Amino acid sequence: MSYTGPDFDPPRNPRSRRRPLTVAVAALVCGGLLGWGVYTATGGTDDGGAGTEAKGSPSAPSRTPSQPASPSAGNTGNTEGGGDEESPASRPPGASAPAATGPLKGKVVVIDPGHNPANFRHTAEINRQVDVGTHRKECDTTGTSTNDGYAEAEFTLDVAHRMRALLRKQGATVKLTQDRDRPYGPCVDERARIGNEAKADAVVSLHADGSGSGNRGFHVILPGAVNSGGADTRAIVAPSRELGERVAGNFVRVTGTAPSNYIGGGTGLVTRKDLGGLNLSTVPKVFIECGNMRDGKDAALLTSGAWRQKAAQGISEGIVSFLRG
Repeated sequence: MSYTGPDFDPPRNPRSRRRPLTVAVAALVCGGLLGWGVYTATGGTDDGGAGTEAKGSPSAPSRTPSQPASPSAGNTGNTEGGGDEESPASRPPGASAPAATGPLKGKVVVIDPGHNPANFRHTAEINRQVDVGTHRKECDTTGTSTNDGYAEAEFTLDVAHRMRALLRKQGATVKLTQDRDRPYGPCVDERARIGNEAKADAVVSLHADGSGSGNRGFHVILPGAVNSGGADTRAIVAPSRELGERVAGNFVRVTGTAPSNYIGGGTGLVTRKDLGGLNLSTVPKVFIECGNMRDGKDAALLTSGAWRQKAAQGISEGIVSFLRG
């Protein structure tokens, strides 16, 4: 997912937040996170602004793969014990995965794997304009990929499966917006509606960026205050920020990956008002760009099954922290 929109909102001064992420990051650094020093040398600037909810815009010609990644590319299997033993074919499309007994029993989590591996076969359908509350935009796009062809849609679905397994062990009821169980999509408006109708306690949309080489790190996207057309995010802005801060802090702690060095001013947090998936949500929701697929060093992480397991764990622990208070 990339960022080239006129509606980009820079993040608020991190010192004004009740629990600034930078303080949490400092504490994590003191704990000796491996790999942090490599990132801190790059610094963080908010000069890379550029994106839309759906990738593949004319402003980013190299970001949309014309072919899907090979099933073997990037070790896409559910390895390192992170996969979910339940295949999509074993349950009705859209059905919630059953929950176990645990501290999150009674809680509903919706995981939104960005894009769909089969979107490239349905260009007319995903280019259809949909209402996102403040304006209209494409239903969806194919997403980006690494230079070697590992698709973002494959990455997000793999991490979603790993997260589902982890969260179910905590007792949560987990629902995916898509699980390779539909020909394309769902569109961005339907993705929001799935979380709303599930009355989710937390929704996380999974992505990986398609920015330029040398741009590294993750960032979490928070909803801005919007009250226009069919969008009204005012009630979810505060809880979504809380969710985003906890996801970001745990992602750093578990993966050792630093916040983005090209967007977010080094905080790992970005606020936006142009994303339909956030604008149309009535429940706490954030997006996470787990890294930049177009940077060789980040791509090496994103294509590693062991690192994807850490990413799933970090995001899941952020969700657990948010839900348990």
